[in-house]
Amino acid sequence: MHLYFSNAKRLTPIACWYNLSMTNAPFTYELLATDATTGARAGVFHTPHGDIPTPMFMPVGTQATVKALDPDDLHAMPAPVILSNTYHLALRPGPEVIAQAGGLHRFMAWDGAILTDSGGFQVFSLGPQRTVDDDGVTFRSLHDGSIHRFTPERVIEIEEMLGADIIMPLDECLALPATADDLRRALDRTHRWLERAVAAKRRPDQALFGIVQGGTDPALRREGARFVGSLGLPGVALGGLSVGEDKPSMYATVATTTPHCPADRPRYLMGVGSPEDLWECVARGIDLFDCVLPARVARHGGLYTPAGRVSIKGAKWRDHHAPLDPTCDCATCRRFTAAYLHHLHRVGELLWHRLATTHNLHFILRQMRVMRAAILDGTFADKLGAFREAYRPASTERAAAQRAKFAQQRGG
Repeated sequence: MHLYFSNAKRLTPIACWYNLSMTNAPFTYELLATDATTGARAGVFHTPHGDIPTPMFMPVGTQATVKALDPDDLHAMPAPVILSNTYHLALRPGPEVIAQAGGLHRFMAWDGAILTDSGGFQVFSLGPQRTVDDDGVTFRSLHDGSIHRFTPERVIEIEEMLGADIIMPLDECLALPATADDLRRALDRTHRWLERAVAAKRRPDQALFGIVQGGTDPALRREGARFVGSLGLPGVALGGLSVGEDKPSMYATVATTTPHCPADRPRYLMGVGSPEDLWECVARGIDLFDCVLPARVARHGGLYTPAGRVSIKGAKWRDHHAPLDPTCDCATCRRFTAAYLHHLHRVGELLWHRLATTHNLHFILRQMRVMRAAILDGTFADKLGAFREAYRPASTERAAAQRAKFAQQRGG
């Protein structure tokens, strides 16, 4: 086991590997440093498909592909881990097809690490087209209307066929605000489902994380974190956030929860990925993130810059014959001008999606590298202050309108 002694802003390992008994496989977490004035942490999560330096953002490849990109694009960023979705892959092409291909890594020609979500959030977003009971979830496919059933055991069975490195159990995710009774019911049900998932898991080369629910209720979040931590799983995830609450409430909930998560395991905040949320939640002790946002806003004309998100649709970019962000070293900014990107988006060329997604994911991953380096050299608080001063987040009203628009587009 790793033991650590405090040395101002660093935690120094003084013993051997921490190897979690639940995995019987090379999943180990090495905590390298913490920030002296915030909860920010830097570490490494070792997996069979490579090391994941933390904090880290995981690009989302819902359908076994990060939209518009191929594995070489992702390696060039670099992205050591990506996320795929059990719900979507269970419907199309089906887990049997992927298992016959040799698993998700071979199916999508990706040799890095993969995390598969259970699909709990996607089922929640189906609204009246799904029914939740104590045994599991019954839902109707948006593709062909067929009826499907997810139980904790079935989700683990599907994820073992998919073969990702990190797998998530079925949980119950509620929209916020929610009543105290509903939050308690969802928390208890998620805990019972997690116990069933642990009992059903067979593959030793996959790391099962537990999910903490509880809405924005501090007591429920503390209870959930302690329960998940007591099971000895190799990681802890915070679910049920960025589902209707405001940002201050989300940040407060993260700050309430992380001190009750095991310090010797990675902490994963599910479905959160705007630049300001990444910085603020790393400061509150989160190690891993995922979100469709960088690729989604790219498809709709949004591009990240150090000063905030801009829309390439603006007429001011038509004659801007220079990179959109002269400080950016992504493949898009090195080769193409903002005027060209404006043209591509305006005429609907497919190349726009590739170039914009490349830029946004590179921007996010670069932010993660800046954060990690600052934690390691003891300057994180200064860098956080500089980010807050320079970056202008999208307005809360605009963000809420966009979430509603995207939800309507996906039918959820």
